[in-house]
Amino acid sequence: MKATKVILILLISVSALFGADIVKIERMSMELAMEVAKKSVESCRKKGYWVSAVVVDRSANVQVTLRDTHAARFTMEIAEQKANLVIMSGINSSDFVPARSDIRNELNNISGLIMMRGGVAVKSGDIILGAVGVSGAPGGDIDAACAQEALKSLEERLAFASMNDGD
Repeated sequence: MKATKVILILLISVSALFGADIVKIERMSMELAMEVAKKSVESCRKKGYWVSAVVVDRSANVQVTLRDTHAARFTMEIAEQKANLVIMSGINSSDFVPARSDIRNELNNISGLIMMRGGVAVKSGDIILGAVGVSGAPGGDIDAACAQEALKSLEERLAFASMNDGD
């Protein structure tokens, strides 16, 4: 009986010690990522702009790319780079670009990043699930506004996203 208790305590201790080796990562579903991209493009379309929207996950892997009918193909690459900047910095590109203009040239030389406004974090509470980059409107402030409008329309869904794991 005493040996069984010692073995049980050892097993619990070992599992507690190595339990932190597994990390749960919050991710957007394909459906949510598609909605973010679609609503971003639709928001700019209502304003009269043809844009692309790219949604990346929290590791900057592309989840969705959506190019409106008349948006130039280059807008897809720029949108992805804007979203990547959000993942790299942890904040919206509209906040990061003016705050770190001192390293603009260096960051623009890193493959996959561009120091431009139009990248917005996709969050559930304080958890960054990924980012959306929008490109094609005449100015990153308009691109960012389209992304923000899309996320605003999904606010309730994002607020409860981490409660609905879907694993």
